[in-house]
Amino acid sequence: MMTMTSKERVKAFFRKEPVDQAPVFSGMGTVTVQAIDQMGIRFAQVHGSAEYLAGSAIASAEMFGFDGIVVPYDMCTVPEALGRGASLYENADGILYPTVPSKWATLDDVDLPEDYRSIFDQGRMPVVDEAIKITKAHEGGKLAVGGWVLGPFTMAGQLIELDVLLKGLRKDKDRVEAFLSKMTDLVIAVAQHYQDLGVDYMNIREMGSGTDLISPRMWKALIKPNLEKVFSALESPKINHICGSTDLIIEMMNDCGADAVSVDQKNHVAESRQKLGPDAMILGNFDPYGTLVQKDAGEVAEVIKKCVDDGVDAVWPGCDIWPDVKRENVEAYVKAVREYGKK
Repeated sequence: MMTMTSKERVKAFFRKEPVDQAPVFSGMGTVTVQAIDQMGIRFAQVHGSAEYLAGSAIASAEMFGFDGIVVPYDMCTVPEALGRGASLYENADGILYPTVPSKWATLDDVDLPEDYRSIFDQGRMPVVDEAIKITKAHEGGKLAVGGWVLGPFTMAGQLIELDVLLKGLRKDKDRVEAFLSKMTDLVIAVAQHYQDLGVDYMNIREMGSGTDLISPRMWKALIKPNLEKVFSALESPKINHICGSTDLIIEMMNDCGADAVSVDQKNHVAESRQKLGPDAMILGNFDPYGTLVQKDAGEVAEVIKKCVDDGVDAVWPGCDIWPDVKRENVEAYVKAVREYGKK
């Protein structure tokens, strides 16, 4: 088989076509401090500049051999565009991700625009758009460019405290469900916007809805219908990603209309594979911090091998790669995916 470009490899993977080698990519951030240091900038600077955002993603991919890149790196771009602000910690020397400084205190305080398309000119949304365009054009588009949006429930938690929503489910269920319906429309608008820009795959990150926090019964009633609406509105490839414990909801996750499910290290993938069968696409499921930051390089290959042996279709980190990785660990991770991914 002829050597594929990274983009060709990832797109063929999602079409379930033969690939020349297992793709190394993710639906979450994969920026590394090594790339940022090479650029001569600080981590805090990448979030407000399209050139730095795109450049750090491209540099990380080319330095370690990643096939895919994903921008942005933080969860605040949409809340910021909706007027909640963003603390960028621009003078910080270490790794501090932006945070939302001012969430709505109650459902009475919520103030959302009638047309979500109006937010694409606000805050750092234009920065993200430009970064996507830069990464797509890099060297004729050789890299796969992924997009991501928080799922409706997790997006809601960036705009109003989750305990307010969870308490509201008992006392003000109708208004909470109406708010989550608005969040669903918001997620669809943003995801479609990124698809219109030409991202090669779209990851919906309903991160805060694992069964560590929400019971399977509540997940079925509160999360699943909104995710079904999201995925029915999007083009393929589209991924349903949830962090935390997902063993009890994996079948419902797979039934939301996405092309693939993405899980983290708390999921027992071998059991999930048995439940979902051979045709389901499962992405996961190693601990990026524990594997790429804390372990010795010699231990990394065994972690990757277990993911493959358990039945993943592509080895994905369970969440964003923590930027301050060990270079030798990332190199071992990429090498192991290429080797064991041949299976």
